[in-house]
Amino acid sequence: MDQPSSLSKAAERGEPSHVWRAGQERRLQMIRRAAPQLASARVLVDGCGLGMYVRALRPFARSVAGLDIEIERVREGSRAGIAGLLAGQAEALPFASTSFDLVLSNEVLEHVADDRQALREIMRVLRPGGRLVLFVPNRSYPFETHGVYWRGRYHFGNIPLVNYLPRSWRDRLAPHVRAYTSRELDGLLRGLPAHPVQRTIVFGGYDNIVARAPRLGRLLRGVLQALENTPLRAFGLSHLWVVEKTGG
Repeated sequence: MDQPSSLSKAAERGEPSHVWRAGQERRLQMIRRAAPQLASARVLVDGCGLGMYVRALRPFARSVAGLDIEIERVREGSRAGIAGLLAGQAEALPFASTSFDLVLSNEVLEHVADDRQALREIMRVLRPGGRLVLFVPNRSYPFETHGVYWRGRYHFGNIPLVNYLPRSWRDRLAPHVRAYTSRELDGLLRGLPAHPVQRTIVFGGYDNIVARAPRLGRLLRGVLQALENTPLRAFGLSHLWVVEKTGG
């Protein structure tokens, strides 16, 4: 029996944020800290989903545009009153070179067909001195949060220890999504006009756990986020890299 198209799309593209909660708000503050000149910045949210971060960033920036490959998500966000959304591919951004001061790529790069080309396009549309704020999955996180394929069927959910398998085994179970090491991110940026100015690893917001078990969820969230100040951040959910475009 074929699986529902919604599951297939969740596997291929990930699931965008539908509500704004503590986890999104925390990342918004990280983005704002990474862009000290945000008030005068032209911003692109590359892989905007329904446009939640477009709407959240708009009060703080000169202008904000959003792009997503899924036209239905763009239409849904537009119907919700979020202007400036359009459909397009990360590997061929429909913008002129040096159009933006800041690009946000939030858990998107792992889904695109060609991650190296997507980064090349981001660097093209950034002005020299502009910044990319990049969140991508950390290979050392104990769970694969995008589900796996097993015996030809997609199984949604947080699957433990998948990312600790040898790469060939891991990619057989999760061919639909990447997880990165710091070395792999360095390799993707090599040869591009890009200089990382911040490299760290962050834990999640765990809002679903908080919603189901508020006291336990808040305790878990507090403990894990405190680990970001210790070497145990190596096991966090996502890399957060802030990358500045170099050159004239």
